[in-house]
Amino acid sequence: MDKAKKVFPRPSAGALRPIVTGQTIKYNLRRRSGRGFSLAELKEAGVPAKLAPTIGIAVDHRRRNRSQEGLQANVARIKAYKAALVVFPRSAGKPKAGDADAAALATATQATGALFATPKAAPKAERVKLTDELKTGTRAYYTLRLERTNARLLGKRQKRAADEAAEAAAAAK
Repeated sequence: MDKAKKVFPRPSAGALRPIVTGQTIKYNLRRRSGRGFSLAELKEAGVPAKLAPTIGIAVDHRRRNRSQEGLQANVARIKAYKAALVVFPRSAGKPKAGDADAAALATATQATGALFATPKAAPKAERVKLTDELKTGTRAYYTLRLERTNARLLGKRQKRAADEAAEAAAAAK
């Protein structure tokens, strides 16, 4: 609470950060907070890149958006933040464009804790009815080895079949 009092009216948790996915196969199902929003996300949300850090939005100019879903989720995150944002004017007598009005300033409260925390959604396993085929099981390893052997011996088997066909044709004459 002391930190919240010290940094008032800023959020005590720091700047708003995007939700990103892990990079490697091991971590790519997990969502975490990123370093900052990409310039494309800020543009889509209608926030100038130079204004963003001044209103508590982290910016990472190196980040690129590789999926439309991630971009839309982060744009929605910025828009939700902007809707809840109360910008205090520098001087009470002369508010500028984008500053909050007196009524909003009177009802403003200090945000404590994480801003728009990263949702923790675990993927749910789908239940499947156990059938006789699943009980006996397909022998996956056996099937893979058989297919590998068939692929490896394909040329030899074709040559042998062609040779046998040629011998049969020669014997028929």
